[in-house]
Amino acid sequence: MNDRLRNFPISFFAVVMGLAGATIAWQRTEILWGWNTFTGSVLFWLGSVIFLFIFIVYLSKSLLYAAEVKKEFKNIIKLSFFPTITISLLLLSIAAMNLYPSFSQALWILGTIGHFFFSITVISIWIRHSSLEINHISPAWFIPVVGNILVPVAGVTYAPMEISWFFFSIGLIFWIALFTILLYRLIFHNPLPERLLPTLFIMIAPPAVGFIAYVKLTGAVDS
Repeated sequence: MNDRLRNFPISFFAVVMGLAGATIAWQRTEILWGWNTFTGSVLFWLGSVIFLFIFIVYLSKSLLYAAEVKKEFKNIIKLSFFPTITISLLLLSIAAMNLYPSFSQALWILGTIGHFFFSITVISIWIRHSSLEINHISPAWFIPVVGNILVPVAGVTYAPMEISWFFFSIGLIFWIALFTILLYRLIFHNPLPERLLPTLFIMIAPPAVGFIAYVKLTGAVDS
């Protein structure tokens, strides 16, 4: 049991990201098809409970095995998965918008503040890291900074529009920059390790979420 806790990875929060995304998709399906079910609410609470469980487990690890957490944070690949905590909060906030508005707003505030902190911290580490190489980059690098593009989806409801534009601009600029670097790495350098191949699906998220955020910000699709 102790070994399992010691080796519990930060990337487990990605499970919540997937569940929250599926919840949002199901809720939209219910609206579009006119279904009146409790499935969306059940999926939201399932994702919330799993987030709480993973959070408690990882908090226990940080208290009992702080050295292991620091080691994970200093790993340039695993570092990018720490902001999955705040991305999960933002996604759960979106899923709760129509169900529990006050709770949704609280999740959005926590997720936004936390993700801004992670973005600044990770960018600082990237800039100051003396042994960083092109082969260290993977699609997971989108999570810390490009994840900011998710903030406006609920942010336009809970905060002044300027705040949402601020986070949207950060995510958009870094998506373009990191996508260029990543494409160069994938074509001209060593292939991604097998354990990181699933992260290629992350490349779908920035343009998809970016479009949703843009529509939320402008209220329409430009013609």
